[in-house]
Amino acid sequence: MVVRRDSAVGEQSPDGGRKAAKGAKGVVAVKGESRTALVRRARRINRELAEIYPYAHPELDFENPFQLVVATVLSAQTTDLRVNQTTPALFAKYPTPEDLAGADPEQVEEILRPTGFFRAKTKSVIGLSKALVEDFGGEVPGRLEDLVKLPGVGRKTAFVVLGNAFGRPGITVDTHFQRLVRRWKWTEATEPDKIEAAVGALFPKSDWTMLSHHVIFHGRRICHARKPACGACPIAPLCPAYGEGETDPEKAKKLLKYEKGGYPGQRLNPPQAYLDAGGKPAPPLGAA
Repeated sequence: MVVRRDSAVGEQSPDGGRKAAKGAKGVVAVKGESRTALVRRARRINRELAEIYPYAHPELDFENPFQLVVATVLSAQTTDLRVNQTTPALFAKYPTPEDLAGADPEQVEEILRPTGFFRAKTKSVIGLSKALVEDFGGEVPGRLEDLVKLPGVGRKTAFVVLGNAFGRPGITVDTHFQRLVRRWKWTEATEPDKIEAAVGALFPKSDWTMLSHHVIFHGRRICHARKPACGACPIAPLCPAYGEGETDPEKAKKLLKYEKGGYPGQRLNPPQAYLDAGGKPAPPLGAA
């Protein structure tokens, strides 16, 4: 089955497919898509997302690899915003791995309480700090095989650190990434490592880190889990899942989040490009 989309999203073309958004071209293969066609469509979606989010970036505040690995571990089961509101106090008191390795767990737990699961997270960040001191001279290693040995650090966290602190390509398979690549029919895999391998095979390795940012940005702002804003989605013409969410353009606009909806982003200290594009810094913890 091939769905053809030619102009305005939501209208029907003579051959029964939804017409594409203004200026869109081509077809969307829903079933029986060739490998070559899949690669072309996937790469086109990434190019479109790069134009929509030219300021895409990791949404955790950090100043060095140590801060990033800790913040990424803390981001489990909570929002990047809550982590960003919490880490200033943590890093002010424990700026280095040596400081955090020797910290009183109860004091760390009190700081991390707003992030949820604070006891387990305290154990992880103190444990990874001790490992950094004892095994890596107090420095965050720049290799995947070393990073995943740290307490609380899996492949997802490792690729966040490698891509954003060391400039080494990696795919970050978080919940947003998993949801969107399956909606786009890039893969039917459900296990993160298999998703990583399947999607990685569609793109040059040099694209992996920014691809992750583009997809995650889109998942947080437009292609939501429960009610995607299909009618306000710029890549609707390329999406086999169009129609799963709200297709009315005006109703869909009300579903947009972060800068697309005029709201602050997740970082207290976002990149200048994000601010220049109209994004707003998030408020600190306890702000009205």
